[in-house]
Amino acid sequence: MRKLMWFTIGFSLACVIGVYITHGNWTFLLAAFFGLGALGMVWLKTKAARVALLVMLGLTVGTLWLWIYDMAYLSSARELDAQVIESTIEVTDYSGNTGSVEGKLRVDGKNYRVYLYLYDQDELSPGDQVSGSFRLRFTADGGEKEPTYHQGKGIFLLAYGRENIAITHSENAGKHFVARLRNEIFHLVDTVFPEDVAGFARALLLGDRSKLSYETDTAFSYSGIAHVIAVSGMHISILFSLLYGMCGKRRWFTAILGIPALLLFASLAGFTPSITRACVMQLLMILALLLKKEYDPPTALAFSVLCMLAGNPMTVTSVSFQLSVGCMIGIFLFSGKIHDYFMSPKRLGPAKGKSLKPRIIRWSVGTLSVTLGAMVFTMPMCAYYFGTVSVIGIITNLLTLWVISAIFYGIMLSCLLGWIWLPLGKAIAWIIAWPIRYVIFVAKLLADVPLGVVFVNSPYIIAWLIFAGVLLVAFLRVRKKRPVVFGACLILGLLAAVCFARLERNNDDFRVTVLDVGQGQCVLLQYEDHNYVVDCGGDGAAATADIAAAELLSQGIRQLDGLIITHFDADHAAGAELLLSQIPAKQIYLPDADPEHKIRNALDAQYGDVVCWLDFGQVLQVEEFPMTIIAAESESVGNDSSLCILFQPKDYDILITGDRDSGGENALLEQHPIPELELLVVGHHGSKTSTGFNLLQATSPAMAVISVGKDNDYGHPSQDTLDRLRISGCEVWRTDINGTLIFRG
Repeated sequence: MRKLMWFTIGFSLACVIGVYITHGNWTFLLAAFFGLGALGMVWLKTKAARVALLVMLGLTVGTLWLWIYDMAYLSSARELDAQVIESTIEVTDYSGNTGSVEGKLRVDGKNYRVYLYLYDQDELSPGDQVSGSFRLRFTADGGEKEPTYHQGKGIFLLAYGRENIAITHSENAGKHFVARLRNEIFHLVDTVFPEDVAGFARALLLGDRSKLSYETDTAFSYSGIAHVIAVSGMHISILFSLLYGMCGKRRWFTAILGIPALLLFASLAGFTPSITRACVMQLLMILALLLKKEYDPPTALAFSVLCMLAGNPMTVTSVSFQLSVGCMIGIFLFSGKIHDYFMSPKRLGPAKGKSLKPRIIRWSVGTLSVTLGAMVFTMPMCAYYFGTVSVIGIITNLLTLWVISAIFYGIMLSCLLGWIWLPLGKAIAWIIAWPIRYVIFVAKLLADVPLGVVFVNSPYIIAWLIFAGVLLVAFLRVRKKRPVVFGACLILGLLAAVCFARLERNNDDFRVTVLDVGQGQCVLLQYEDHNYVVDCGGDGAAATADIAAAELLSQGIRQLDGLIITHFDADHAAGAELLLSQIPAKQIYLPDADPEHKIRNALDAQYGDVVCWLDFGQVLQVEEFPMTIIAAESESVGNDSSLCILFQPKDYDILITGDRDSGGENALLEQHPIPELELLVVGHHGSKTSTGFNLLQATSPAMAVISVGKDNDYGHPSQDTLDRLRISGCEVWRTDINGTLIFRG
């Protein structure tokens, strides 16, 4: 009986309960309850009772540890939530292009990892000291705002620089050795590899995707091989295979070389949950070889989970942790059965021997069985967290994984030789660049296959995913497997789900979809067979583009009739260029304002041949689409330069005013006749300076929708605006409360 495994299951459940359900002293009371339950199990002698006892012990210890961890460590950080303090933060990594950097803050004698947000500051390096005023935010439960994903990484405070920021640059080159070494490796990769593949080389080697283009990153996600560029157990296995071969498969040499090498690699990769899990399991395998003991993978997995949760119980909230553990559980439960089924000689023929055909069969079956086993649990997780499921992923893995090990070794060799003699490193890198280009080509090719990826934004697709999950489990459990029937049922079910989703959209004369993009705006206007997007900005350019693209691609829309940008603020336009890289537009409508704006110039440079500039005072009636675009009447910059869109399908009138304030709204009323509205997209995310009484009295909107981010730093929507809407008799909908909103007719 795997005692550690059952104990860890209980410990993990305790962390889940403590993080998501109970908090504070309730956790302590729950520990007492589980402890009493464990005592009750002591007297029972059956095998089931012994299993239950171990699980109850895990629950008891887990809830008690969570309560101690919260009281002894998190409480000091929680008390600082929403406070402004004078302090000094030591930088522990290099600052990126997002204005944030990881650091260390000492509070009440305890060190806390923090993300520090600074603006208009010099680049920071490990060891630098940043002093001044900081507004702090607690990232776990108990703060003023919702918990963030940072808690799963062990970062419990976000620090926002306020004023009087002073930076003291460190001259201690030996401190923060790992961060500096990682930076040197990235510099080597950028130097030796051609520009078009350097981003992939960084991602494959150490999981850094910052230099990977949006198109490539998206292609890997859609084609189902994102795990290749997210350092995980596969990378640890590849590295261990190299070390084991270099040591001549000698146990002592493998331990002496392998243990420090794996620990260094894991630290360079940032000790993410997936890499930590894989590293601990691999180290246990080395120890088992060294001591000539049996290695039990489920027990090793349990030990790695226990180590991570003991260090930080909030790790259970990490998507990386959940995917990594879920992947391993699926492999343990199902991959062996799949492998045994396909390796039967009557199905694929003889698979023994060293000739090419048996080797291909063994490798293909191994890859297929691991992929299918992992998908049992990771598929619903990806659907829940990312809103996508790659159907084509099995084929992509078969076509690419065979070359990944060679590429990984080639990247390491290129960096090593480049450090010794740069021309030689570049020569090896030039050779390795070709298989990298092959992998990228396959990913982009298969990412564009119709129905290769499905998006979980339709109840029909959700129903198909549930059906697929049940069918997969049934297929893996039954003795007499019929893969042809299984595959046919999956394909027919998917086609039916897609058909129903498309038919539902075609039954509407028009649709207005206000996407939940956080603090920003992105609206999809649809009439008959025409599709226009108004604005594309929100909580991150890539995230907004992903949301918009998922909505369009899920409906089979691969080209827009038009994209309209009301103005060039990032919360309205930052994701536009990325969206267009996935889904081009026949026409792009831009206000001829803010000539020096970075986003305006980027769109003009990339898509200038299809840009329609709207001059001040211009009113444009779009052909074959019931929409009028109204530019600002006089020369303006910023919010008041916003284009306004009047969409009038049938007898339904919708108005979008961008970020115009009440003065800009008054100018609109004087410039062009605006009818009574069925729907108003509230200006400037509900700011108190917009959606004035004059506009509301002139248009009497029946409904108003506010595109706004939850817990945003601007206080949107303003209570003044909400009061004006209430007085005007509007039915108010909000994306921060209601999510994506669809209005149809």
